[in-house]
Amino acid sequence: MKNRMAKLVLEDGNVFEGISFGYPLSTAGEVVFNTGMTGYPESLTDPSYFGEILVLTYPLIGNYGVSPSNENPSINPDFESDRIQVSSLIVSDYSESFSHWKSDRSLGDWLNQQRVPAIHGIDTRTLTKILREKGTMLGKIVIDEDVDFFDPNQHHLVSQVSVKEPQIYGKGKQRIALLDCGCKMSIISNLVVREFEVLRLPWDTDLRNYDFSGLLISNGPGNPEMCPEAIQSAKYILESNIPIFGICLGHQILALAAGAKTYKLKYGHRSQNQPVIDNPSERCYITSQNHGYAVDADKLPEDWKIWFTNLNDQTNEGIIHSSGRFMSVQFHPEAAHGPVETMFIFDKIMEIFRR
Repeated sequence: MKNRMAKLVLEDGNVFEGISFGYPLSTAGEVVFNTGMTGYPESLTDPSYFGEILVLTYPLIGNYGVSPSNENPSINPDFESDRIQVSSLIVSDYSESFSHWKSDRSLGDWLNQQRVPAIHGIDTRTLTKILREKGTMLGKIVIDEDVDFFDPNQHHLVSQVSVKEPQIYGKGKQRIALLDCGCKMSIISNLVVREFEVLRLPWDTDLRNYDFSGLLISNGPGNPEMCPEAIQSAKYILESNIPIFGICLGHQILALAAGAKTYKLKYGHRSQNQPVIDNPSERCYITSQNHGYAVDADKLPEDWKIWFTNLNDQTNEGIIHSSGRFMSVQFHPEAAHGPVETMFIFDKIMEIFRR
């Protein structure tokens, strides 16, 4: 397919011209950036990016192609869901040529198959500096016809990425309830490999109708305060004294259920190199993150303690209850893609779930 000229228009009036690749469709969303060097298949299929225009700051993207799709995404560790979740993609230099033993198509072909537009030839360094200094903002990719700006944060994104019916994974002796707010498949894989049966439930499920050893509240897109049903479910489980573990959006939902507050970050944390400190031990870890909201640690009740803190901006990265039965982290311990040095957290919480 012949490349077309395209442009990125930001709500502050900045315009960047580039070349279209992927599906030739104008689109709009919230423009965010990720500073990772690799892992674009995992990022593009991460439900936490739903509704966003993703800017990849690493200059060369596409050189290792895309591996084959599978109807069951849990079989393919390169995909975090069954489809591309971003509204569109922006890169500096796109490589149509690719080389990897698992890949069978180019990034552009995959985007075209999934009807997702993309643009390359953009000065992503300048674009990222604008977003860093002014904050995340709305934008649109215009290829042929113009479109209006669209703010995904004004819509209920979680309901669009959560499963609609319960699903079961694994055959373990103990069951974990997974409240799906946009769960990554790698989280489920890490539960199954630890010999649990995983009951994946829609985000607004009444958990009083199910039996389980522990609750995991997953990652997902958007504002946590738009998920009152999930917050209420977390409150019920807290009162029932059933162990809870939250990841990313799940961390924010658990914090809200505990009585804390959340707020929107200026430009979020989206990379595989976010340093955090384990406050009790003072050990530091490099983590993978993808979120635009954070927990206000100053609003935590007295029986909750700060577990992890971000070393770049001092924002909260984890909380733990004094009982040791309820805890959550803002980062992704499953780290797909990214560093795996916080994988021990899965083992820690699984031990609690087994008690």
